[in-house]
Amino acid sequence: MKSEATEKEILQGLADGDPKSQEVLYKRFYSYGMSICLRYTDRREEAVEILHDGFMTVFTHFEQFDQDRPFKPWFRRTLINLCINHYKKHQKGIVDPGPEYPVDSQDPSPGVLGELEYADLIRAIQKLPDAYRTVFNLFVIEGFGHEEIAEMLGIQIGTSKSNLARARIKLREMLNPKSHEQEIFRYG
Repeated sequence: MKSEATEKEILQGLADGDPKSQEVLYKRFYSYGMSICLRYTDRREEAVEILHDGFMTVFTHFEQFDQDRPFKPWFRRTLINLCINHYKKHQKGIVDPGPEYPVDSQDPSPGVLGELEYADLIRAIQKLPDAYRTVFNLFVIEGFGHEEIAEMLGIQIGTSKSNLARARIKLREMLNPKSHEQEIFRYG
């Protein structure tokens, strides 16, 4: 199997149990998979572990993949499920939702996202507490609704909403240029 093989050829090789196809798929989708896993973990080592588990799942359960459908969304969903399982397994306790914050979809403050590099945003997301980070990723990045998130994580819908609001507040604080200046002066 050549690295220039089409996705269809790679997938057929996987169906046939070809180890070279596994290698090519791994190399081709490593960065994509890592970008997903990094959003859900706070350490790169955890992301690599989940990603490797994801590839093992793909290789050992490939018969579950419908080859008439695109591979990338199936792989993405596999990784998200593994990230959720990792979160549940390592959850030290349910975060007390405290008072529920309203979700302000009409935030008039200027957005800093346009000025950020992707790596900076990932680092900020990784600094969020596990519960906030997981809900933030599922809602904002993956597009799930609060009912779906609550069901996936085994939490209340209100907890999902509150964790999202708190994640946004924390991210806004972390990404606020004034916060960066204060941190530079504090440690510089």
